[in-house]
Amino acid sequence: MATRTDAPTRREQILKEAARLFAERGFHGVGVDEIGAAVGISGPGLYRHFAGKDAMLAELLVGISGQLLTGAKRRLAEAGRVAGSTTGPETGSGAGPEAVLDSLIEGHIDFALDDRPLITLHDRELDRLRDSDRKLVRQLQRQYVELWVGVLREVYPAVAEPSARSAVHSVFGLLNSTPHLGRPGSLPGRGATAALLHRMARGAFAAVAEG
Repeated sequence: MATRTDAPTRREQILKEAARLFAERGFHGVGVDEIGAAVGISGPGLYRHFAGKDAMLAELLVGISGQLLTGAKRRLAEAGRVAGSTTGPETGSGAGPEAVLDSLIEGHIDFALDDRPLITLHDRELDRLRDSDRKLVRQLQRQYVELWVGVLREVYPAVAEPSARSAVHSVFGLLNSTPHLGRPGSLPGRGATAALLHRMARGAFAAVAEG
């Protein structure tokens, strides 16, 4: 995934290729043999790592939801803040709320630019998960949203909690539009695209505060 910097394991390679193929052709349009071929092993060899395609899909969607939440908590911790708190820095020497909000936006932009297949997969295939996995995805996502809501209300104290929550969901929709931006070669460089998305996100939050 985007947050990992060391060499991927074979299991991670399988998940990456499965996500790409599922996003391109749909869950039912991809066979186990094709996923195996993409990582250089036989289709049956995949069963040493996963029970089947359903298990891959669950690990992809539950996994990315958990990673986003963990990453957001880490960013708050690095800023000296308690996850979910709206009372300011834990110690009084942490980063200000503006910097924390910028950090959260940057983290989500990294996901939106580097893991586009997972966005497509979530939109198309979430309902294929078994109930327990789908509920876990939703639970992790709610926690992730609430971290943003707390920070956003520090930056804009006059914004009511329901409005802040709606704003966060709207900005996620904006940032998660990256699969529809066109082919990578048709876009400006990654840095320019990230900067544009960041300005748009901050502009959307500021507009909510002005309203």
